[in-house]
Amino acid sequence: MAAISVLVGAMLLVGARGTALAQGAPGASPAGAVAVATDPAQDAALKTWLQKHFKIPSPELITLGPAFKTVIDGMLARQLTVRNEQGQKIGTTLFFDKDESKVIIGQFIDVSTDPWGRVNMGAVTLDDRPVLGPADAPVTIVEFADFECPYCAHAFSVLETLVNTTYKGKLKAIYKDYPLNAHVWALKAAEAAECARLQNPAAFWDFARYFYANQGTINPKNLQEHVNKLANAQKLDQPSLKACMDSPQTEARVKQDQNDGNSLRVSSTPTFFVDGIPVVGLPDGKVMEFVINSELGEKSASAAKH
Repeated sequence: MAAISVLVGAMLLVGARGTALAQGAPGASPAGAVAVATDPAQDAALKTWLQKHFKIPSPELITLGPAFKTVIDGMLARQLTVRNEQGQKIGTTLFFDKDESKVIIGQFIDVSTDPWGRVNMGAVTLDDRPVLGPADAPVTIVEFADFECPYCAHAFSVLETLVNTTYKGKLKAIYKDYPLNAHVWALKAAEAAECARLQNPAAFWDFARYFYANQGTINPKNLQEHVNKLANAQKLDQPSLKACMDSPQTEARVKQDQNDGNSLRVSSTPTFFVDGIPVVGLPDGKVMEFVINSELGEKSASAAKH
């Protein structure tokens, strides 16, 4: 239901008004109304746009009902139903113009814009940050995460599988710290992992893996004990690691990541940007694969033209 839940708030807003606008008929089909023919190509384009915008794994999960005129001149309406692979579904009334280029689903949508909501990552610091996967991978995922966040712990295993197995050689993941204020040891853990990376880049991922796996046993009082244990296992220089953790420069690097996240309107963890396409929250494997496959397909098609 991950993709469907994104639509719920918007659909509820439309559902509250849909009866009046569609003359009280379920699915925007008032009694005695005659269906209005729509262009199949425009219908398909609209489904593709909605699929990308709401990160729905397959267009087959989206159903558009017959179109009918509404009491507002030039506005048509139809039933929109979205389901998941387990058979759960949610439906509402979708309002649109005759060209299917402007849509209301609880909000005004301009279908002529980029459906992904892609953001410009150009101002974000990505150099000298933890990286999984080859530097020349065609698709880049930037993750903003928090070592104390349970959802990030689950997302980490998903991300490792995507980079190391599912899309091996095709995907690069860059980690950005975004410790939340409510998490009492997340900031110091981020600093510890960063300092470990400065001694040995591979050690960062061991620290990340350990913090995620042991969230329930770590607290502000014993964090340093856990860090010392990790440093010893990784054969890191412990005095240098501790000095690095206490350095204002290290805190500043973590704050830079937080500021970068704020500039992209990150407000929760984990938040991913797949080539700039935002995917917020615990990643559904099929949703992430849909976005990644779309990007790989676009780049493959572009390369074939040159």
